[in-house]
Amino acid sequence: MAVQLYTLREFLQTPADIETTLRKVKQMGYNAVQVSGLGPIDPGALKEMTDREDLEICATHIHYDDLAEKLDDVIEKHLLWDCKYVGIGAMPQELRYTKEGYLTFAKWASNVGQQLQSAGLKFIYHNHNFEFAKFNGTTGMEILIEETDPSVDFELDVYWVQAGGADPVEWIRKVNGRMKVVHLKDMTVTSDREQRYAEIGEGNMDFVRILDACKEIGVEWGAVEQDQCYGSNPFECLQRSWHKLHQLGMKA
Repeated sequence: MAVQLYTLREFLQTPADIETTLRKVKQMGYNAVQVSGLGPIDPGALKEMTDREDLEICATHIHYDDLAEKLDDVIEKHLLWDCKYVGIGAMPQELRYTKEGYLTFAKWASNVGQQLQSAGLKFIYHNHNFEFAKFNGTTGMEILIEETDPSVDFELDVYWVQAGGADPVEWIRKVNGRMKVVHLKDMTVTSDREQRYAEIGEGNMDFVRILDACKEIGVEWGAVEQDQCYGSNPFECLQRSWHKLHQLGMKA
C-alpha cells in the first residue's frame, strides 16, 4: 500500500509541511508514497525526508509540460528517488474529444515511454472517466491500449473506471502485462444521487474482486487516494482505508 500524496495536498505546501506529513503517513502504517500535489521542494531534500521516514517513492504524477520539455530533468529526479514509475495524471484537455486526439497523444506517449525505458524507467498513464467515451464504438481507453507502444503502462484508477460506466475488474484484466501501479479509491452515492469519493470499504465497490484481479495480473503497488474527504480529516480517511485494505490481505 502507498499513499497518493495528492490526497494530502493541503498539508504539503512547504518543506516543513512535507516533512511533517511524511512522518504522519509512516505512523499510519504506510511504507510508500506516490509523489503528487507537493509544493516547491528540492528533489534531494525530498529524498532525504523519505529515507529518514523509511518511505519508498513508488511512483509519481508529472505534469505534461515537464514530460514534453524537461524530460532529462524528470529522468534525473526519478533516478535520484529510486522511483521506476513515472506517471501522468491525464492527457491534455484539448486532445480528449476526438479519436484523432487520442491517436496524437498515443504517439507522443509512446515516444516518451521509449525514452524513459532507455533510462530504466516506466511511463504510466492514469485515467479518469472521460477515456470511456466511445468513438465509432471504441472507447478512448481502448485506443490508448491499442495504439501506445508497450513501453507505456497504465495506472488504472478504479473509481474513475466505475464512474465511466465500466467494470474495474474487467479493465484490470485488460491491462494484464501493462500495469504495476493501481489507484485504489471507493465510491459511494448520497441520497440525492451524487457520486462521492469514499474510504476503502465505506463505498459500494467490490474491493475483494478488485484486489484479487490486481494480484492475478501482478500489480506491485496499490496507491490509496481520496480526492475529497468532504470535511473529514484526510489523514483519518487514509487510516480507515489502510485498515480495510489490511483486513483484505494487502501488505503494508
